[in-house]
Amino acid sequence: MSAPLLGCIADDFTGATDLASQLVSAGMRVVQTIGVPDGPLDTPCDAVVVSLKSRTVAPAQAVRQSLEALDWLRGRGAGRFFFKYCSTFDSTPEGNIGPVTDALLDALGQDFTLAVPSLPANRRTVYNGYLFAGDVLLNESGMQDHPLTPMRDAFLPRVLAPQTRHKVGLVSHLALAGGAAGVRARIAELRCEGVGIAVCDTLDHDDLVAIAEGSSDLSLVTGGSGLGLTIPATFPGFLPRGDAARLDPIGGRALVVAGSCSRATLAQVEHARAHMPAMAVDVDALFSDAQGHSDALVAFAADRDGDRPVLIHASMPPERLRAVQERYGVAQSGERVEHALATVARRLVEAGGVRRILVAGGETSGAVVSALGVTNLRIGPTIDPGVPWTQSVGTAEPLALALKSGNFGGPDIMTRAFERLA
Repeated sequence: MSAPLLGCIADDFTGATDLASQLVSAGMRVVQTIGVPDGPLDTPCDAVVVSLKSRTVAPAQAVRQSLEALDWLRGRGAGRFFFKYCSTFDSTPEGNIGPVTDALLDALGQDFTLAVPSLPANRRTVYNGYLFAGDVLLNESGMQDHPLTPMRDAFLPRVLAPQTRHKVGLVSHLALAGGAAGVRARIAELRCEGVGIAVCDTLDHDDLVAIAEGSSDLSLVTGGSGLGLTIPATFPGFLPRGDAARLDPIGGRALVVAGSCSRATLAQVEHARAHMPAMAVDVDALFSDAQGHSDALVAFAADRDGDRPVLIHASMPPERLRAVQERYGVAQSGERVEHALATVARRLVEAGGVRRILVAGGETSGAVVSALGVTNLRIGPTIDPGVPWTQSVGTAEPLALALKSGNFGGPDIMTRAFERLA
């Protein structure tokens, strides 16, 4: 198999599918791996996205996983690399965006890269270094209430500086006005000033084009999935493939699993409950009788009409989430819920005929695909920006999976996704 043009390392599973869907939209054939593979891939592709679960682990563990992914990608022949994190840049004062970026730069023998979290299609933009979610600053968007990585500062150079040993700079909208040449000139200035990581302003697709073209000689770029639409065109001789998003048809029953408590997912769950059978996870029951409650969730889904998706969700508004976390602990409650949702999905696949699954939430998606034994995914058509359908490779029977970041998708995505698949 020919070497992939681009090797990508994503810090969670939904972020990986987000990036992969953008690359597919730009005409690349993409394979997403769940973790670092043990050997070579058998599926021809133009880009490989290695999905890790490293966003919220200890920085040293995130660095180790990311370097293992880099080593594997270099062994497959990739020459350019992308470190993917969320367009909300969510992290902590310790990392993991800064430590992983530093480690990847060192491993590649490089001294400079860009940080480009923007995804204008989902209204994630950066202006003068400040990250906006829609019309408001990130720290006013709901991300300030994130249970694991609350974001209470929207000025990205200030957020990144404590995490990295590199000096942090800015490629502002003034430089972007000069297109790719303006980006190249600004990168040269920043390097002379000793800057090692530069946050990029990005307001629209044209800015992403300028950034991709102006940084095409960098071995490593970092950021959200937006650049995935514009990087492919910077590879000399690359021709977009019209069939890049084609997947085989998959029948079987349909399931929606929602673990995210983001504002977007809460609205999606509310809409879905009016259109499909739904049952909420009882966290108290999980701590008093986990097996019994899992049995009840499985029985509910298995007994429903097979023609409609079934929704199993643990999504709850912030005040209820805080009460649960105070009662059982943040990590303990999250792990218990993820394990329950993943167990329910696995049992319904094994015995309930479920073959098509939409999962909402990065941590939940990681737990579900691990429970299902999925190791590789082919990336298919986009449902909403950043949310594609995918198809498992190597499972006993192929599964259609949509792994959705909690913040992504329109209010009706949980119903419309299956219409798109059909």
